Amino acid sequence: MKIFKKTGLAFIFLLIFWILVFDFQRILFSIHNLPKLSDSSFWDWIQVFFHSIRLDIAMGSYLSAVPIIFILSYIVFKKKFLFIIFKVVLITELLLVAMIHAGEINAYGEWNHKLTSRVFMHLGNPDEVFRTADYSMTFWFIFYLILEVAFGWKIMKWLFKKDRFTVLKSQLWVKIVLFIPVLPLLIGFYFIFARGGLQQIPINIDAAYFSKKYIVNDISVNSPYFFGKSYLLFKRSNIGEFLSNYEEEEIEELLSDFLTYEKKHDNYILENTSPNLVFVILESWTSTISNRLSGKPGGTPEFDKLSKEGVLFTNIYSTGSTSEIGNSSIFSGYPALPEISISMQPFKHRKLKSLNQSLKPRGYTAGYLFSGDLKYGNIDSYFTDHGFERIQDESDFPKNLQKGKLNYYDEDLFQIFLEKINRQEQPFIECAFTGSTHSPYDFPGHEKSNWKGEEKSFMNSVIYADQCLSDFIESTKKQDWHKNTLFVIVADHGHASPYVSNPNDSEFYRIPLLLYGPALKDSARGMVIDKVGSQADIAQTLMYQMKVDTGNDYPWSKDLLNPNVPEFALHTTTRGFGWVTPKGQFTFHLDYQRYVENTFDPDVLSVERKRCNAFMQLLYEQYEEL
Repeated sequence: MKIFKKTGLAFIFLLIFWILVFDFQRILFSIHNLPKLSDSSFWDWIQVFFHSIRLDIAMGSYLSAVPIIFILSYIVFKKKFLFIIFKVVLITELLLVAMIHAGEINAYGEWNHKLTSRVFMHLGNPDEVFRTADYSMTFWFIFYLILEVAFGWKIMKWLFKKDRFTVLKSQLWVKIVLFIPVLPLLIGFYFIFARGGLQQIPINIDAAYFSKKYIVNDISVNSPYFFGKSYLLFKRSNIGEFLSNYEEEEIEELLSDFLTYEKKHDNYILENTSPNLVFVILESWTSTISNRLSGKPGGTPEFDKLSKEGVLFTNIYSTGSTSEIGNSSIFSGYPALPEISISMQPFKHRKLKSLNQSLKPRGYTAGYLFSGDLKYGNIDSYFTDHGFERIQDESDFPKNLQKGKLNYYDEDLFQIFLEKINRQEQPFIECAFTGSTHSPYDFPGHEKSNWKGEEKSFMNSVIYADQCLSDFIESTKKQDWHKNTLFVIVADHGHASPYVSNPNDSEFYRIPLLLYGPALKDSARGMVIDKVGSQADIAQTLMYQMKVDTGNDYPWSKDLLNPNVPEFALHTTTRGFGWVTPKGQFTFHLDYQRYVENTFDPDVLSVERKRCNAFMQLLYEQYEEL
């Protein structure tokens, strides 16, 4: 019968509609990010359109469940308004999908991964989105949004012509059959398709993975499906279901070296126990931009010179990929858990100690200066809650200074930072957070390209920032407070570089850490520490050197100068986590429950995975109790 034929046609056409939209989006993404595909063959790219089908059908089924109700209603009742509602629903869904994808195209160049729950943090401060994006990104977002909606509109008009689904005559019993058993049956089929079939384990993102090149897999994975999974995890307050459930005895056995290692040692590198502390937190400085740390041509010759006069840590990893996570790890010795940013949860981070609080009894005061807006990531709240006396950002900069789209330039930041330090009584903790190495990289002279090739905008900003750092250090040597000062120079997180661009690679998260300045003993100058650690280990390392009895204030922070310290680093990735030890490293994806990267030998991997699980379980249990 015609009415059943048209019903089946609507069911199939909705899936075809979404598959065509998703494939069109892949083509646009590939064109926009063509340089990133230079290492991939045309055959790799063609395979995307085959390996993506299962996830496309799954996502298309989710999106078709509501429209099928209205188009079936039109087929049965022949009311024009029902067909109009069908189109409105479909266009609304199309607009949302296009917004996700247009945003992903723009974000991918900076993030090197698909759009995730991270966007919700930024959308909490809409002006950040526009200030971080340059004008071309805004243009391309609107351009791709219009193009994708226009394409979808044309396909919709082609597939869903009203006459194609108009039945002139239909008997009452047919209408009853369609609405009582058939409609629920069709929606049921959609949900079966959405879970990938009747198998015990539903379909997941790994269904679209087939290549060893992460960008090819990222193109293959359906964007709204990935975004939806990320959103669900973002909304979850409990990620415990992803973690292990070891008994206390097993945890003690797996982490015996971390829980019981001898904490006392006499490896001191400071001239005295109360130096001024000057933190310079470098936006996005990944270790691979330094020739000293990577052995490859880099953009930080001045930092490399400084590193030969200080204590350089070569195997330090950021705990996450955003600035607010990096700051809380540095100052509170707190590692990161997947999809959790503790600075966004004041009721929890207030229960953590921070370095300034540990040093306050000694008369230290603390200041923090950022060249942008500190409300991003709730950074301002974090430092306010932890008792920093002076917290200043772009609103405190002189209005006559030139400014980039996102922040004031590093050269001006350091000039103002120096002036503020000069007004402080010793001892103090003073912190500057740079910004010129953040997109859109509109530092002075950005139009002059000293670095060619991959990540040239970022690398040119690094060259500029490196000189600004050097100039600042030189200027401090003229100040009275300099002779009793320890500079702690560290990045907030990693970034794609000409050598490492895969955010699933632990090397992406390796960052520089340098202790520098007159407060160091002569015997410590030029020292290189190769032990594996993270930003979270800075707190305990400094506190032990300053002979501060911290008790159990920094339970997750390790003293990297302790000869007995166990070597490991936990870091989060996009939708997962990574674990690094001297024996190797792995990254694991939460969604498709698989190793994305692994360099451990098979017999070692099992043990290290258990150790990582045990560490995260302990950390999460404490997080839940905060």
